[in-house]
Amino acid sequence: MTQHWSRRSVIAAGAAMAALPALGRFRPAQARQLNWEGIRSVAKGQAVHFNAWGGDQRINDYIAWAGNEVKERAGVEVRHVKLADTSEAVSRIVAEKAAGQETGGSVDLIWINGENFAALKSQGLLFGPFTHLLPNFQKVDPQDKPTVVLDFTIPTDGYESPWGMAQLVFFHDSARMPEPPRTMAALKTWAEANPGRFAYPAPPDFLGTTFLKQALYETTADPMQLLKPAGDGAAMAMEPLWSYLDGLHPSLWRKGAAFPKSSTEMRQLVADGEADIYFAFNPGDASSAIAQKLLPETMRPFVPNAGSIGNTHFVAIPFNSSASEGAMVFADFLLSPGAQARKENAELWGDPTVLSMARLGADERKLFDDLPRGIATPTPDQLGRPLPEPHASWVPALEQAWLKRYSA
Repeated sequence: MTQHWSRRSVIAAGAAMAALPALGRFRPAQARQLNWEGIRSVAKGQAVHFNAWGGDQRINDYIAWAGNEVKERAGVEVRHVKLADTSEAVSRIVAEKAAGQETGGSVDLIWINGENFAALKSQGLLFGPFTHLLPNFQKVDPQDKPTVVLDFTIPTDGYESPWGMAQLVFFHDSARMPEPPRTMAALKTWAEANPGRFAYPAPPDFLGTTFLKQALYETTADPMQLLKPAGDGAAMAMEPLWSYLDGLHPSLWRKGAAFPKSSTEMRQLVADGEADIYFAFNPGDASSAIAQKLLPETMRPFVPNAGSIGNTHFVAIPFNSSASEGAMVFADFLLSPGAQARKENAELWGDPTVLSMARLGADERKLFDDLPRGIATPTPDQLGRPLPEPHASWVPALEQAWLKRYSA
């Protein structure tokens, strides 16, 4: 029977491996191929096992398209290993290292950020640095978008290639709710007046945990504390959050006795008329869902008055990848203007680009200028400046405390 590793046990296992080097390294055979022509030559014919969340058909379709493109252009086969949670792949990487499997790993490329990246990077379980080798990485500007090289306050140091931008956006059905609540206090007041019409996914679902972080920003006495590692003062900093949730839960869907398991289930509650609000890390999520007739055309976006959490999501290569060259070729394609523009198309996915428009040519910029944005996609002014992600250590602190307090 396959052993299940939770996200927390993965991090704990990593901590037990303190003797490992701080960062991953290139293998000698790879070191001879540290030029793009050589990398593409070795990559041809490789099969890349891309471990990525598989809970949204739109994203799965995009990955399938990208894989087909890379196979035709570079002779690299991409096999999407669909995950329910990224920690599934992280646990395999940790287990393979513990078993001494230095080559031939089961994960060649992983969609990752946050605490999962922090765990792998700190224990030397990543290949690289490699992003400086990718031609399309030159079209990324860290001055323009700092989080393309900073993951939950942790420097990526070239061990992650940025894939997409994300910012937490709430969506409401304007036919049932003309004016949405724009603070956590207002959300609680509205929920009490409209019991059962709001839900959030149960942590450790990443979006459920993000809701906790967003609420923590608005309830804690010192939000700047969240940018530092969670330490002895974390429990006290979180107390106002638990007081807030204790008051909110009785007014939730099913009175807080059950929670959606994912963002997809939360969105489905709105589609089924059981809820009036949902939220996503993709500002184009509702527009994309409307285009696919998954949501009514009356959906509209809103962002809390305090701002909302924003970050970048990445792809990374494990230390023992059996197809690191193919993984780099695929990562580079994902950074290409054509692939990034297709990803930002609200009718297909709606995930914002990591590229800097100032670093693109006129024809490349036009790819983005011509994109359909959708009626439920917020403008840059509506999005505002994102709140930074708290330090990665706040994730297990929040999740463990939430599960202890609210899970059956």
